[in-house]
Amino acid sequence: MTTLGCCREVGRAAFLLSTPESRVLIDCGEKPDSFEATPYLYVPEIHPLSQLDAVVLTHAHLDHCAYIPLLYKYGYEGPVYSTPPTRDLAAMLQLDYLDVVNKEGKTIPYSSNEVKEFIKHSIVLNYGCVTDIAPDIKLTFHNAGHILGSAISHFHVGDGQYNVAFTGDLHYGKSRLFNPAVNHFPRLEALFMESTYGGAQDMQPSRADAEERLYGVFREVLGRGGKIIIPAFAVGRSQEVMLAIEEGMRLGKFPPVKVYLDGMIKEATAIHTTYPEYLNSELRNLIFKEGHNPFLAECFEQVDSAEKREKVITGEPCVIITTSGMLNGGPVMEYLRNLADDERNCLVFVGYQADGTLGRRIQKGWREIPIGNRETIVVNLDCITVDGFSGHSDRRQLMNFVSHMQPKPEKIFAVHGDENKTIDLASSIYKKLRIQTISPMNLETYRLI
Repeated sequence: MTTLGCCREVGRAAFLLSTPESRVLIDCGEKPDSFEATPYLYVPEIHPLSQLDAVVLTHAHLDHCAYIPLLYKYGYEGPVYSTPPTRDLAAMLQLDYLDVVNKEGKTIPYSSNEVKEFIKHSIVLNYGCVTDIAPDIKLTFHNAGHILGSAISHFHVGDGQYNVAFTGDLHYGKSRLFNPAVNHFPRLEALFMESTYGGAQDMQPSRADAEERLYGVFREVLGRGGKIIIPAFAVGRSQEVMLAIEEGMRLGKFPPVKVYLDGMIKEATAIHTTYPEYLNSELRNLIFKEGHNPFLAECFEQVDSAEKREKVITGEPCVIITTSGMLNGGPVMEYLRNLADDERNCLVFVGYQADGTLGRRIQKGWREIPIGNRETIVVNLDCITVDGFSGHSDRRQLMNFVSHMQPKPEKIFAVHGDENKTIDLASSIYKKLRIQTISPMNLETYRLI
């Protein structure tokens, strides 16, 4: 196993699984805070790209899928395995990514033609289907509970010789959208697991407490005539927050208010309704048996033009859910430019803010934000973080995920987390469960057998 990114950092996911007969790449994503930092695709282990047998995509967030089309630009011609919703969401987010990069005046890494190549070469698998993806590797996807179609990828190598699983991002707890991540496998020797919230202090409140806190913020800000901006990923966090808002408004937890959706949120939400089998049973029954689709509630309105955005900015108090989730581009910047100086307004963070992103800087208390070469945004509005909506497992859930896992792996690699968090999680798993646990660095190769 060669680590081509995502070790002791968040994002830039890319891992190469090699056997004497096969080579498979798992994920190929961007680093949220750095456009220049791509996975290490130029090292001899992965070259030439045309010799890869397969690419496996765990889920559709850009820190896992942004650079998959780039592989087709540089000679890869093989399949990309994912779940059906992951394929649809990834293509949508990749095209949006190109649009955002272009608007920021940067050089786009690939064109929409390469996104088409990715779609053409996609092979979709549902959870639980076992498929040969290389001469000596079988792949099975299992629910990861993170976003629509997110999958723990289980690789069965050789004739049952070795089994390794990659969690991608996981949520080991029930949410409004999904069931908890699967942690029972037929066999398992090695596990690569995310550790975004792996630090000892990274405890998240319950979903119910998080929702009550959000309702409290709404009551306070709307009461003083302010607007609420919620930066959220188009996929995952937006839908989770929409469901909480719809129920809160229906139950009278805060005054009725217009909720505007800006960015790719409407499209992403439509894809959620297209794949009901990937949602949890309560939400499925609500939509199909009781005929109540909370995503189509009257309070939600799409912002689909610059004129409409202008009206929202100058209009009545409202809630705005907009991309991007970490404030690294997208329509949220327009709202920030126009609404940040009014202290009645409020910016509510509901998702993870990676180091180096604009979101993390504002979260840390920066009050003047340089944008581009000359512009500075003065931040007077309230900045509040409502923990508990994350699609990632917190420290307690990560420990439980491994404790309740069957069978227990012989080795665990803690990846996808800041350096101190991956090391902390690795040492805690070892102390508690006596499983050999490693916090690898980028550009290392581990012999598993």
